[in-house]
Amino acid sequence: MARRAQTGSGCLSRGLLLLWALLGSGLCHTDTEAEGFGQDNRTSPPVAMFNWTAQLVEETYTNITQRCWELFVDLMRNVTASELCEWKVISRPYSLLQACLEGWADHLRYGYPNALAEQYIFQSHHRYFHNCTLEHQVYFDPPEDVLLAMIIAPICLIPFLVTLVIWRSKDGKAQP
Repeated sequence: MARRAQTGSGCLSRGLLLLWALLGSGLCHTDTEAEGFGQDNRTSPPVAMFNWTAQLVEETYTNITQRCWELFVDLMRNVTASELCEWKVISRPYSLLQACLEGWADHLRYGYPNALAEQYIFQSHHRYFHNCTLEHQVYFDPPEDVLLAMIIAPICLIPFLVTLVIWRSKDGKAQP
């Protein structure tokens, strides 16, 4: 029997720590030396600005989303086939995938939702949740001809009823 995912914050912390360890080390380093700023504590070294081109941002986001997907797949390994359609079980991995995709898009100013994030969401549904059915019946709008009849019937009935009331009140007989 497969091991179930932890429900406490330990799983989330480990997942985020793993993601940070895999991605953070390569994205946060700059190769600039701060010389001459040690004399006065009130001055700080200049911050190296990295010129992010659209291609570099897209490439970086593509690599990060692949890591988000790998983390999601790893978390889903702990879910048995009979539990795939239970929201209580899959909500944490699914929410982590969505948060990872959205968070990194915001961090990189890439824009969310985007085509790549949608691709991973669709892929998760196709791979894991394609056999899940709704327990409750889904209601759809009726066909247009039935809907039109349901709208027009009361509208046409109102003038008839008004005419009937006026005609009965003109009869002149006192109502008992």
